[in-house]
Amino acid sequence: MAEHLIILDKPQEWSLDLPGAQIITPATYLTDPAYAKLPQARVMNLSRDYSYLSSGYYCSLLAEARRHKVLPTVKTLQDLSRKSLYKTLLEDINPAILKSLDDPSLEQLSVESYFGYTQSKTFASLTREVFALLPFPALSIHLKRKGDLWVLDKLKPLDIQKLSDKQAWLLWDGLRTYLTKRWRTAKIKPHYLYDLAILVDPTEEMPPSDDQAIDNFISAAKKVGIHAEIIHRKHIHRLAEYDALFIRETTYIDHYTYRVARKAQAEGMVVIDDPDSILRCANKVYLAELLKGNKITTPQTTILTRQNKNKLLSRLALPIVLKIPDGSFSHGVKKAETLDEAKVLAREMLKESDLILAQEYVYTEFDWRVGIIDRNPLFVCQYFMSKSHWQIINHSSPGLWGDLKSIPVEEAPDKVVETALKAANLIGDGLFGVDLKQLKDGRVMVIEVNDNPNIETGEEDQVLKDKLYKIVMQSFRNRLDAQIQKK
Repeated sequence: MAEHLIILDKPQEWSLDLPGAQIITPATYLTDPAYAKLPQARVMNLSRDYSYLSSGYYCSLLAEARRHKVLPTVKTLQDLSRKSLYKTLLEDINPAILKSLDDPSLEQLSVESYFGYTQSKTFASLTREVFALLPFPALSIHLKRKGDLWVLDKLKPLDIQKLSDKQAWLLWDGLRTYLTKRWRTAKIKPHYLYDLAILVDPTEEMPPSDDQAIDNFISAAKKVGIHAEIIHRKHIHRLAEYDALFIRETTYIDHYTYRVARKAQAEGMVVIDDPDSILRCANKVYLAELLKGNKITTPQTTILTRQNKNKLLSRLALPIVLKIPDGSFSHGVKKAETLDEAKVLAREMLKESDLILAQEYVYTEFDWRVGIIDRNPLFVCQYFMSKSHWQIINHSSPGLWGDLKSIPVEEAPDKVVETALKAANLIGDGLFGVDLKQLKDGRVMVIEVNDNPNIETGEEDQVLKDKLYKIVMQSFRNRLDAQIQKK
């Protein structure tokens, strides 16, 4: 297999000479199992469409799940999707570079960057610095005059399929040069204050923590030397006043919670949930690929597309569970009892996403939830199914949850806790809630890894009580102390 994989929507339209590289389509990379098994592959994703839940987006997402080195990463795609995200990163550009571009006859200008390279020596340092912060194949960098200075105004990805012959040559020349170098990521600036912002949404119907739990976190923070206070979405402009962010509202990728996490990370703040964890946990396709690739048992899972849905559904045992990749709290999760019902549901779900999951239905009386922080178990609960329903939450009867029982970590089955830790450790060292099923034959299956697990008064804290909140806040303190020690 080639050392480099180049993903193009229409490879037949390109005449390329890239030794050691194999050119494939997005569909091939997404569906051919041979590529899922490749170790240490380097993937250059040159898809035409990188929009959220498109095939191009999924190529970068699954590349990361497969532990392939990919450009652009999902984080870069998210950063470029909104000016509010990449504007913070662009503040790191060396001011001397922009000053050197001064030309009194111009009010605005644009420069094209191909893997950080440009033909103009005047802009060479600028394109290199932008690429170091936002590694993207082809960008148009727009600048405008502000008083006596030039400022970076906006970034616009170039459509690979619409490049002129000259632009295409520049792209491939930049690619050849880039493939001979090591892939690097930008450094994050540290921050050293001890103030914590806890982001909540007072209007959210099912927040991950109730008001009393939030108060408990604030009290626990004081005990470890951190001043914590609640902020809402309207306070985001004050984010720079803090050096740590604790997100206690439901997170989504295509949502301001992700953008806030990304901005906080770019500022060097300690963040839980960090944007990497949000990206990895929020998409069930990524998780399915990640768990499968690391030999962690899950319900039998198949990825469906508009093209293969009917063919693959006819091969699967019923009943079957269909999942939208970025659903939460069991939203976007449907159960089909018959093949016809599965086809109808799949057709509707594929209007929202290019890929969905079909998963075998596994019945258990309850699901295990293992809370984890800093790669250590925090709490263990049993979430029972809602009455006369197949899920923990019955969305047809708002507020109807199943019962919850919390037990000491040391009394939980070892295999459940060990499997949860193995799954969460693939994501990171933050705060996670791993949902698992234990079958009668002893097998343990991971259902999901959540980046912002519920911690509510009288529920997940039944065993540890106030100590649970202090452990979480101590994690923030330890991370802040570690930043200072690195200084």
